[in-house]
Amino acid sequence: MPDLAGVVRAIADEMRARPDRGEVARYIPELARADPRAFGLAVIDAAGTVAVGGDADVPFSIQSISKVFTLTLALGMIGDRLWRRVGREPSGNPFNSIVQLELERGVPRNPFINAGAIAVTDVILSGHQPREALGEILRFLQALAQDPTITIDEAVAASEKRTGFRNVALANFMRSFGVLDNPVDYTLGVYFHHCAIAMSCRQLATAGRFLAHSGRNPATGYSVVSPERARRINAVMLTCGHYDGSGEFAYRVGLPGKSGVGGGILAIAPGKASIAVWSPGLDAAGNSHLGRIALEALTKRLGWSIFGV
Repeated sequence: MPDLAGVVRAIADEMRARPDRGEVARYIPELARADPRAFGLAVIDAAGTVAVGGDADVPFSIQSISKVFTLTLALGMIGDRLWRRVGREPSGNPFNSIVQLELERGVPRNPFINAGAIAVTDVILSGHQPREALGEILRFLQALAQDPTITIDEAVAASEKRTGFRNVALANFMRSFGVLDNPVDYTLGVYFHHCAIAMSCRQLATAGRFLAHSGRNPATGYSVVSPERARRINAVMLTCGHYDGSGEFAYRVGLPGKSGVGGGILAIAPGKASIAVWSPGLDAAGNSHLGRIALEALTKRLGWSIFGV
């Protein structure tokens, strides 16, 4: 097998030297302040070996990557009843599309587009105060990452709330169809805040390990979800994790993954490794430009694509 640490360092060096960086997200003003020159990569294999390169320990706003963990929590709360509120199909449209939601009578296409993640957040909120629901999400991530220092970037959360008019429209539209049970302001408050959680590549790769190992956290031996549920979460990540760029990501990288407009991507090599990459510059679909290129290089060099070498 190739030397994992050497491969990760080499890819990080190659990415740092590339002139093509993508464009940082500007529709959330706080994210526009990210340094487009930043690049981090962390890989944790089945043996627990951690290989890092570049800015792997610099926290960044995970944004939509948090939706993997809220989906896990919501499935734990209500099981497959969740799929009555949200579908499992790729959207083929921008992540904040209103047109698609109208055509499908308020039921979001999948849990990773904005409308779907708002519906999932509403499930977690039910029976709780917003602060309690948000605390549960944050504690879940802290436990998975084995790091109680993980926190919410309040400046990013406030910036999202100030500019989240499209999300307000999506939430109210779903409420009109009975998809949301809680007050829209409450659900959106929790949603904006969990998207504003800040983590480093090392922390994020650690938090995702259970999805690489049939639902079990190999560091603790604790079963987070059943093997079947881990497999299904990975399936939704593969088909829906990169919005209308999901097919391109599957074609080039060949791993389940979830991106965020903060420039992060969590990728899972089942049975092999949990991977997190961060580069703030985005492509036209809102996914990290260099992050996808780095993951494509990683899977090729290590033979980790789920579709074969």
